[in-house]
Amino acid sequence: MTTQLLLVQALNGLQLGILLFLVAAGLTLVFGVMDFINLAHGVQYMLGAYLGASLAAATGSFWWGLVLALPAALAAGLVLEVLVFRHLYARDHLAQVLATFGVILFLNEGVKVLWGAAPLQVAVPPLLEGGIEIMPGLQYPLYRVAVLAAGVVTAGGLWWLVERTRAGMLVRAGATNAAMVSALGVDINRLFTLVFAFGAMLAGFAGVLAGPIFSVEPGMGDNVLILAFVVIVIGGIGSIRGAFVAALLVGLIDILGKSLMPDLMRLFLDASAARQAGAALASMLVYVAMAAILAFRPAGLFPVRAG
Repeated sequence: MTTQLLLVQALNGLQLGILLFLVAAGLTLVFGVMDFINLAHGVQYMLGAYLGASLAAATGSFWWGLVLALPAALAAGLVLEVLVFRHLYARDHLAQVLATFGVILFLNEGVKVLWGAAPLQVAVPPLLEGGIEIMPGLQYPLYRVAVLAAGVVTAGGLWWLVERTRAGMLVRAGATNAAMVSALGVDINRLFTLVFAFGAMLAGFAGVLAGPIFSVEPGMGDNVLILAFVVIVIGGIGSIRGAFVAALLVGLIDILGKSLMPDLMRLFLDASAARQAGAALASMLVYVAMAAILAFRPAGLFPVRAG
């Protein structure tokens, strides 16, 4: 693999990491604050992508689609929370897993009814067409650079919100001792609802950004959800900083592993066997890395301190 290709794949890994962070940030807050396992968080990413694609087509502008999709994703999250999820908070984790898996099946079929099973394509906005030169003779798509920048800005804003504001203080307190926060007069149910809706909006934002990069199709959130759970386990449940670092790490391992493993296997196997073995090993690398990190840091890289 050439240096240029390695650099491009590393940037692709960082860009995947940014999308994973936007999904995992809401997931880790919901899990950390509410102790609620939401397998349906990936479908909120999918809904964001579909809402962004539909609204962009309806308005003729990707930017209007993005602006309108955010409150729509938040509203969808609120509806799901009120109708389904709030009735599961007091249930055990098995009941939460089964119920939210049912939501996945229902919404995956729902988008097929509304939008059809065929993938939707979202055009890159004209302002972000083309590329920028990152090395002599090597250009990288401008839209992907914008996704990286948007993710970093969002991560910074989210860190400020959680660490430096009263609302963030309540979220952090709820993550460590929800009963005490409730006893001090905070409406914990309202806090849960706001955290859930905000997490749904972040996942929807990731889906809108992913639209011009990946095809928008039913089930597109399933693989993202699996990686997002890996991210929050590696980073530490409830930790925004941990989610950010772990998401970039998982994105790099996933993309670079898929690019490098077949080449490495060619040192030991013929081309056909190396391609198959490399693909199989690459799909395992993220989970091997998670197991290795948890062996030394059982609570994740940046666990939330109890207090």
